[in-house]
Amino acid sequence: MMNRKNEKKIQIPFEGEDRKNEGKNPDLLFIPLLWMIGGLYVVLILAMLLADLLYVKGGDFVSVLVKPEIRYAVKLSLLSSALSSGLAVVISLPLGYLMSRQKFRGKSVIEVILDIPVVLPPVVVGLSLLLLFRLLPSGISDLFIFEVPAVIVAQVAVITAFGVRMMKVAFDQIDPRQEQVALTLGCSRWQAFTGVLLPQAKKSIISSLALCWAKSLGEFGPILVFAGATRMKTEVMTTSVYLELSTGNIETAVAVAIMMIILSSAVLFVVRRYGAATG
Repeated sequence: MMNRKNEKKIQIPFEGEDRKNEGKNPDLLFIPLLWMIGGLYVVLILAMLLADLLYVKGGDFVSVLVKPEIRYAVKLSLLSSALSSGLAVVISLPLGYLMSRQKFRGKSVIEVILDIPVVLPPVVVGLSLLLLFRLLPSGISDLFIFEVPAVIVAQVAVITAFGVRMMKVAFDQIDPRQEQVALTLGCSRWQAFTGVLLPQAKKSIISSLALCWAKSLGEFGPILVFAGATRMKTEVMTTSVYLELSTGNIETAVAVAIMMIILSSAVLFVVRRYGAATG
């Protein structure tokens, strides 16, 4: 029998006491404190964008669009980003699935290898690609080094690591029993993958495609080392900013930077809205 002397008395505060202690509740400061800390970073980003907008005049945008080398850089950036982001997602889907569903020896080593492009300095990625392709026969290496295909290879080498991360998380969130049920009903693994998993991961695929596109649009280091910054040949928008700054054309460099900000923001906004609607 329980000793009643050891029982703890539970006191239920009256409504008046709750109101009296409400002003002393430290939890009331929790959310405002988080906004104060995180808001500093938001203000920093907005201040950076405002500084760019205040620096450039409307006529600078017109002069930028008139320059043939800038127009070429914009076209190459859009084309290479579209191709590289598509390739990155195609590669990320099987890798993300394997990292999420399969258990094998050395899996942790593979995961570390896949994360290397994320932690490596971009210039090191470009240098490594340059040294790698120099080992190939000259007929093959000449097609890539300091040529347009090098732009796409450099972008894919970096952004695919981000795509794999996103797809692994997407497949981790899908119950594996749904795939097992499809297999027991007579579906092949390919049918279960395309008919069960991919439709549920559609929102993540769209988000991955958008983020890879924006990331590839902003790549600079690997492209500069591996593809170079030749006008009207391998020049993309990021290298345009570099070339304009190196020649003292700060207004043009900032104008190109604002164009990149607008393009990236527009694509992310539209795709995220579409992804939210289809998720």
